[in-house]
Amino acid sequence: MNVTVIGANHRTMPMGLRERLAVGREQMPTMLTELQARFAPEVVVLSTCNRFEVYLARLSGELLPSAAVLAEWLAARLTTASTQSLHPSGSAGLPVSAGITAVELQRYLYQYQQREAVRHLFRVACGLDSLVVGEDQIANQVKSAYEQAQQVGTVGPLLHALFQQARVVSKRVRRETGVAQGKMSVASLGLDYLRQVFASFRDKTVLLLGAGKIGELTLKHLLALRPKRVLVCNRSRHKAEILAQAYQGEVWPWDRLDDALVEADIILSATGSQEVVVTRQRLEKVLPNRLGRRMAILDLAVPRDFDPAIAELEEVDLLLNVDDLHRIRDEVLRERLKHVPAAEALVQSETDSFIADWARRSLGPAIARLCQEWERIRLEVQQQCLSRLNGKLSPEDLAIIEGAFRLLQNKYLHVPLTALREEVQRGGRLLEALLRLFGLHTSSD
Repeated sequence: MNVTVIGANHRTMPMGLRERLAVGREQMPTMLTELQARFAPEVVVLSTCNRFEVYLARLSGELLPSAAVLAEWLAARLTTASTQSLHPSGSAGLPVSAGITAVELQRYLYQYQQREAVRHLFRVACGLDSLVVGEDQIANQVKSAYEQAQQVGTVGPLLHALFQQARVVSKRVRRETGVAQGKMSVASLGLDYLRQVFASFRDKTVLLLGAGKIGELTLKHLLALRPKRVLVCNRSRHKAEILAQAYQGEVWPWDRLDDALVEADIILSATGSQEVVVTRQRLEKVLPNRLGRRMAILDLAVPRDFDPAIAELEEVDLLLNVDDLHRIRDEVLRERLKHVPAAEALVQSETDSFIADWARRSLGPAIARLCQEWERIRLEVQQQCLSRLNGKLSPEDLAIIEGAFRLLQNKYLHVPLTALREEVQRGGRLLEALLRLFGLHTSSD
């Protein structure tokens, strides 16, 4: 097995830098093909609000890149990106021109290889590595990342088996442990915090920006709070209409966003925009029309939809982004955390099983090739020896000599084959070394 994952998440990298690494669905095919051409034949990229991870694999034992090498590639990619800022200078303060060196970027990256890479993916898919432990949205995000890589053509036998098994493990953990009880995602955690700010939602108008999966998930939780009105504003009016009809909301055209900002008391924002949607200057222009009413904003988007400087405005009681949710997750998730040890044990068991299954799958053909080659050599040498003794040996003598040659072959093979079975299950590269040693290595991948 030859697989590695290099990435960063909400614990290792600040949001500002994660925003710059975030890859939208339209840009993903380009990144996948570039990574495939540069580093490995099998590639999957998982880019979410809370993490950016690159999974790389080969069937051969050729070395995969280190975190330092990938950091250099990512830093160069950021430097050569469009000169137009993802967040206009002065709003979010993250212009693309503000470069980052590979050494600086590497500080935020982690890398797992072989067995630990398998375990890491299983933990991610189960929500054990999420900001909100046990959240179920990550399972669909892992599935989507795999499916998009499959469509692009960067998934091979190893990552196919690995990501398929990750889905199985995720379902099993949610079914057999209580780690996902309560169905709480990042979106619902944000709403729970809003409950602590507002005593009632019955007189509140809520504006939902974005009509994607995260927006719909947020709205589902929101309906339980019984707001007075729900406004749905999205660039695609058709998507907004579907969502509004399904969840009793009102559609507001994107070109009337400023009017919607005047109406709203609470704003839930989760668009897929690569630029700031509402700058401080834009919001300041509409504030006079609000007649002093207060507002709260939950910005679940990465990159952020709302300029962080908006939090300084007197009329804004609350502006939360994804990283802010760190402060409240422990209290909300106390019960789930009790079930984490059981879930971790299950993940470890599934990791061991996957490694063993893959080892058996990869060992079968390799062992057959080794045995066939040794059998060929044995018969060749044996025939040379017996041809010189032609007519001088009895049938019993021939059987003894043939048995001796076969015994010698088996003894020579016993040690390397035993070591091979043990090493492959640990994720080592002895298989590749043996194939090269005995001249059986073919073109990789």
